[in-house]
Amino acid sequence: MGTREDLLAAAKQCLAERGYARTTVRDIVAASGTNLAAINYHFGTRDKLLNQAMMESSADAVQRILDSLPARDTADPVARLQDFLQQLITSFTEDHALWTANGESLAQALHSPELRAELGAAQERARTELSDFFGGQNPQVGAVLQTMIGGLLIQHLVDPENAPTAADITAGLRTLGALLPAESGT
Repeated sequence: MGTREDLLAAAKQCLAERGYARTTVRDIVAASGTNLAAINYHFGTRDKLLNQAMMESSADAVQRILDSLPARDTADPVARLQDFLQQLITSFTEDHALWTANGESLAQALHSPELRAELGAAQERARTELSDFFGGQNPQVGAVLQTMIGGLLIQHLVDPENAPTAADITAGLRTLGALLPAESGT
């Protein structure tokens, strides 16, 4: 690995161990075996490095889940969605440090227009990819799924014992679908 990759790997490790707000440049330098100048040269700031590491780690976690699901055309859509949600919930538990750091980065974005823009672009990509993966390129499907994932993450970070299960969510979606009238064309 090169210096840039060493810094990213170290930042991912520090995020998992310390969280977003508590990771310092000294932590990253120590974990990477590089120096402070390398962070400035490759990323400009600690925040840019941490943002890149966070987005890559989160995207990798979700991609592992998506890669494990059966193809859309070979599986019952409800079962496929429930499997996706269950694996996501499992990831929230097994990769707790990653998802906690993810939640912390959202709070940091409130104070950083640059991070807010980066996270907004990442959310847009996620909506598009989720739409393609589940809804056959229907943007509304991606919007609903991205909204559910964010809400589910927060509930699992705050109160995992009482957060909804995958079965709760799919049953609730079925009920909502039955309650909502068909599109009227207006």
